[in-house]
Amino acid sequence: MNLQDILTELKKNANPKKVAGMARFGISTHKTLGVSMPILRKLAKEIGPNHTRALQLWDSGIHEARILAGLIAEPDKLTEKDMETWIKDFDSWDVVDQVCGNLFDKHPAAYKKAVEWSSREEEFEKRAGFALMAWLAVHDKQADDTKFEQFLPLIFREATDDRNFVKKAVNWALRQIGKRNKILHPLAMDCAHDILKEYPNSKPAQWIAKDAIRELESPAVQKRIP
Repeated sequence: MNLQDILTELKKNANPKKVAGMARFGISTHKTLGVSMPILRKLAKEIGPNHTRALQLWDSGIHEARILAGLIAEPDKLTEKDMETWIKDFDSWDVVDQVCGNLFDKHPAAYKKAVEWSSREEEFEKRAGFALMAWLAVHDKQADDTKFEQFLPLIFREATDDRNFVKKAVNWALRQIGKRNKILHPLAMDCAHDILKEYPNSKPAQWIAKDAIRELESPAVQKRIP
């Protein structure tokens, strides 16, 4: 399937009403068609892994084309330069999360980039750092616990960022690390309590910590932790 065929298929499945609904969830409406994720995943399966096509789709600037690019790109062909180019284009939290969870977390530089991006100033670049931490905690089943322990001081450091898409990603990373296993759970809980004590007057820090503690202490989570 060539680039034009893919773009035609995306436009054929456009849903303007869905775009309005996406806006209510803080999703960018810039060059957004309103194509659902099930359709994008079906299309990705039909196309198959195709790194050249992924780069072309990204360059189109179309919201859903960029999500699709993350689904068909090949991690072993993705360069760190590509990753840096893509995060500079991030303009919506859903694209950040989809690309990090479908592609970036499979790259050999994923852990390095999570650390690096967590200190970035731009909102979606920083979100990418913490979204990557969260996805790695979920997907990288064989990783050593020390890889996630290194993230906790970064979560602590950035807990006062009051930007909505950053604080939610910081919280997400903390919760996913805490749910990973019985070794990381108490370390994540300690991090949350340290945040509470260190930043008593920071609304984002208090929310990040209390929300994480509430979930990590819940019977349902405690029962599932391996």
